[in-house]
Amino acid sequence: MPIQAQGWFFVAAGEPLERREFAIEEPGPGEVVVKVAGCGVCHTDLGFFNGSVPTRKGLPLILGHEISGAVEAAGADYGDLAGKPVIIPAVMPCGECDLCKSDHRRICKAQMMPGNDINGGFATHIKVPARYVCPLPEDTARDDLWPLSVVADAVTTPYQAIQRSGLQAGDVAVVIGCGGIGSYMVQLAHLFGASVIAVDVDENKLAAATKQGAVLTLNPKTEYEKGIKGEIKKFVKQGGLPSTCHRIFECSGTGAGQKTGFSLLNHGASLAIVGFTMEKQEVRLSNLMAFDAKVIGNWGCDPVLYPEAVALALNGKLNVRDNVERHPLDEINDVFKAGLEHRLEKRAVLVP
Repeated sequence: MPIQAQGWFFVAAGEPLERREFAIEEPGPGEVVVKVAGCGVCHTDLGFFNGSVPTRKGLPLILGHEISGAVEAAGADYGDLAGKPVIIPAVMPCGECDLCKSDHRRICKAQMMPGNDINGGFATHIKVPARYVCPLPEDTARDDLWPLSVVADAVTTPYQAIQRSGLQAGDVAVVIGCGGIGSYMVQLAHLFGASVIAVDVDENKLAAATKQGAVLTLNPKTEYEKGIKGEIKKFVKQGGLPSTCHRIFECSGTGAGQKTGFSLLNHGASLAIVGFTMEKQEVRLSNLMAFDAKVIGNWGCDPVLYPEAVALALNGKLNVRDNVERHPLDEINDVFKAGLEHRLEKRAVLVP
């Protein structure tokens, strides 16, 4: 029997999302239907909504890719997942192609991203491939389940970026943009043993970053004698910290943030582009050669890494709840408007 669901459909750029009823067919052998507990509002969702970023699937489309919930129906190959709480990866590779089999799952050509390739999580239910769904402990209560939705992107994406950067204990990590993703980047870099420097234009976010492990906060709007780069140089020298091989994480998803990140490269440094923007930058690529530095992209997170990141959230080492705020799904248009106007202090999670 089809499952009757409700979702908020994206119908045209800038137009209010429309609530509609729809039917989800029974899952095939390799699929599950998940009853949504919560879906986080990402910067990318807002980019889709205002038309600055195109979706891969045509409209109408339900947005939302940070999803937690409980499996309501499971296909024949995944019957053991029935009834279990889960997190749905933001990017789901096929697991069968040559790229997947050669450990390049992140660039699988047949990948599915909820809210981009298929209907997403701003709904009561969603049907997805079951292969990489991440199970949670069976005793996870619903009140504990909705905040974990952000693990699907805001936590796992920075987790992978840190791993790919080669960050080690004792390194200097610079986090640019301390919002929905950056707040977790600060926490994770601190957990990995780095001295974390947080950069943001919002003093409230910088204050939160201090509570979550940042040893220095910098606001680009402030008039520093030698600019952001000079302040960092002065700080690391006074603190006896490494002056080279800094690990820089651009999480703001803005052109200004990317420009700042590239300007902070030093010898042996790495710059991870974690946030997304359609803005273009003019940079001197020869800096990479002169500093023997590197710039790396980061498209979501390989689903095989999810259990490690989930464990940090479940054992309390990573503070998830203080960085999210709950909103009824029916308020989605108001929440999107607040997000576009930069009025959200924390990651909004929409709960059906």
